[in-house]
Amino acid sequence: MVRRNLTTAEIGDIVRTTRKAAGLRQDELAGAAGVGLRFIVDLEAGKPTAQIGKTLQVLAALGCSLDITPPPDTKGARPKDPQKP
Repeated sequence: MVRRNLTTAEIGDIVRTTRKAAGLRQDELAGAAGVGLRFIVDLEAGKPTAQIGKTLQVLAALGCSLDITPPPDTKGARPKDPQKP
């Protein structure tokens, strides 16, 4: 299966579609997720600088999940700190 990266516009579309399918208004989703209405408006519009923490709160409130797959050669390893010997 080929995976691709989502754009901020696509994430916004997913949030909007899922919110509407749940029968929620933007202000209701904002309250459920603990974020402001302006954040929901911006997120649904695909704002590229939306805060990741708040975005995760909104996705969780909608019952969405976000998968992160590291490149195959990393096997989950963290990059080595160049300051440590």
